[in-house]
Amino acid sequence: MSVTPAQDADTERIARLESTVAELSRRLAVAEAVTSVRSLHHQYGYYLDKCLYEEVVDLFASDGEVVFLGGTYRGREGIERLYLHRFRERFTGGRNGPVPGFLLDHIQMQDVVSVAEDAQSAQARFRCLMQAGVHDSHPELAGHTSFRQWWEAGMYENTYTVEDGVWKIRRLNYRPFWHADFDQGWAGTAPVNHVIPTKTTAEDPLGPDEIDPSFALFPATDVVPFHYPHPVTGERWEAR
Repeated sequence: MSVTPAQDADTERIARLESTVAELSRRLAVAEAVTSVRSLHHQYGYYLDKCLYEEVVDLFASDGEVVFLGGTYRGREGIERLYLHRFRERFTGGRNGPVPGFLLDHIQMQDVVSVAEDAQSAQARFRCLMQAGVHDSHPELAGHTSFRQWWEAGMYENTYTVEDGVWKIRRLNYRPFWHADFDQGWAGTAPVNHVIPTKTTAEDPLGPDEIDPSFALFPATDVVPFHYPHPVTGERWEAR
């Protein structure tokens, strides 16, 4: 039985519709992934604001890692070492949650999210501006910080993955750029180099698994590499 021109046209039309549906489904999956990744990172920021370090740790994939101040903390054990033992012990005395008189607000913004074709992984760049300090009514907290009230700015270049159907942080790479005493500003504040790790966990129980010796704070002006190519030229930026 021969195929009529009308049947040929129907077959082509159905094929085009199927192709269109597949493409729209892919675009929708990518768009939903962008929203999920952005929401995940912002939620990370909100938990961190309130020193909810256990909730922060649970945002990471099973093989996740954190890069902070030039130190890399690998796996669940490394991530807990940073958030539960270093941060929580220092800032809240072991308490999971905020303590009266301590401010630690992380503003997350200027995000660029890039999702893989299969919408199962992503990369994202975020800027962070932090406002922190100790209220005068709680002088006992002053020893936990370098300044009574200060600013901090930094950049995230993170990767994310879908694990068991849930978006999680695969690699959180936070590069603080500068810290500034509120009264002195960034021009008059010396780099707080004492917070940069110099010993790995082999020598320091709270140390990272690996250290990048090239890490430096402002007035150094290193560029955190961009995960995305230039949107017009398509070229990758490289340090010269």
